[in-house]
Amino acid sequence: MIGKGAYLRQLTASTMPMRSVAMGKEIEGSTPPSVFIGSWNYPDVFAGPMVVPEHGDTMVMDMPEAWIPGNHTQEEIIGYRMNLIRGKQQVPAADLNNRFIGTLQEISLSAASLESEVAFTATPQGQSFSEEHTPFGPSAGIERFDVEPGRWNPKLERTFYDMDLRAADAVVDLHKNGVPFSRIQKAFSVGTMGQGRARHLVPTRWSITACDTIIGDRLLSDVKRNAVIDTWRVHEFSSLNNHYAVILMPTAWQYEWSEAFLQVLGNEELVFSDHEGTRKKTTYSPLGGCYYSCKMAVLEALAREGKQAGAIILREARKGYVPMGVFNVRENVRSAMQQTPTEFEGIRPALRYLTDKFMLPVTRFIEEGPLLQSVIRERQCRLGDFLSVGG
Repeated sequence: MIGKGAYLRQLTASTMPMRSVAMGKEIEGSTPPSVFIGSWNYPDVFAGPMVVPEHGDTMVMDMPEAWIPGNHTQEEIIGYRMNLIRGKQQVPAADLNNRFIGTLQEISLSAASLESEVAFTATPQGQSFSEEHTPFGPSAGIERFDVEPGRWNPKLERTFYDMDLRAADAVVDLHKNGVPFSRIQKAFSVGTMGQGRARHLVPTRWSITACDTIIGDRLLSDVKRNAVIDTWRVHEFSSLNNHYAVILMPTAWQYEWSEAFLQVLGNEELVFSDHEGTRKKTTYSPLGGCYYSCKMAVLEALAREGKQAGAIILREARKGYVPMGVFNVRENVRSAMQQTPTEFEGIRPALRYLTDKFMLPVTRFIEEGPLLQSVIRERQCRLGDFLSVGG
C-alpha cells in the first residue's frame, strides 16, 4: 500500500485550488507578522518574511487559531495564504548577529502587523501547499527589505531577554500564559528563545513539531498524575472537509492517531495509523507532524479538566480536502475537545455509534489500528460485532 508521505506528495502536487496574487518585483504592505524558515540545505537555510501587498491589520492571515472558531471557510483561508508573499535569503542557522535575522526576530516578536517594503531579485512565483505547514503564495529572493519597528508582545519580549531560560521552558511558559501556539512557534523558529549561544534558527516545519512535542510532553507529565475518567466518551467535530472523533477511554494514558483519506484524489480509501502506549514514542512518527499536534490538543484538554484517559482519535478527510498544515489537525481536535461528549459504557457501543458518523466503515479503522484492536480484544469484542453495521 502507498505510504502517507508518498500519497500526500501526490495530493499536494495536484492541489491548485486558487491562484496566487499577481505582483511585480517590489511591494509595499504589511507582514501579519509572519516569517518562514526553510529546511533545505540546513544549517544554511532560506529565511525570510511573509508580506501582504495591502496595508493595515493583516494578523488574521497568519493566525490559525482564529480560523476554525471564526467559521472561516477553506476558500477564505486559502485566499489569506495565497496573498502572503514569501521573501527569502540564505543565511547560516547559527548566525543570529545577522542584521536580516534581527529584522525577522523583530517581526516575530511584534504585537501587531508591521508596515514593510520589499524589493525582490525576480518576480515572485509559485505557491506552496503542505500537510506540515500552512500554505503560502509566490516566493522569490530578497534584494532589499525594510520594516517599520513596532511594539513587541510583552510575553515574547520577556523570553527574548531572558538568556538563562531554556527554550523548552520558554515554550511551556508562553503556552501556560495564553500566547497562541502560532506566535510561540514563529518566535521559536527565529531563535528568540534559549540559553545564550544555544539560540539558532529552526526551520518552520521542524519548529512546529518541536513546539507541539515540548508542550505535549510537559502536559503528559501533569496528566499522568490525574485520576482516570470513569466512562467512555466520544468528542466530535467537523470542518474543512474533515470529520474527527476523539474516543476517550477510562484507562491510563495511551494514544493512537488514525486518519483516513477518502476519495480525495479519486476513488482511494486509505487509512494510516500510529500509536504509543504508556511510554513516550522514541522514533519520529511516519504520519508526520499531525501525530504530535493531535496528541498535544488532547492532552491540553485533559490537563485543563484535571483528568487522565487513553485516547484513540479517528479522522476522515473527504472529497474537497486540501492539505493546509498541521494546524488543521490541532485546531479541529481542540474544537472537538470543547464539545459536550457522548458517553458510553464500553468500546463496542462507542464504535457502533460512530458507524453512522463516518463515510468509511469503522471496521477499516479497526483493521489499521493496533491499539484499537487491542482495546477491543481486552473487552472481548469481535470484529464481526461491527461488520453488520453500516459505515
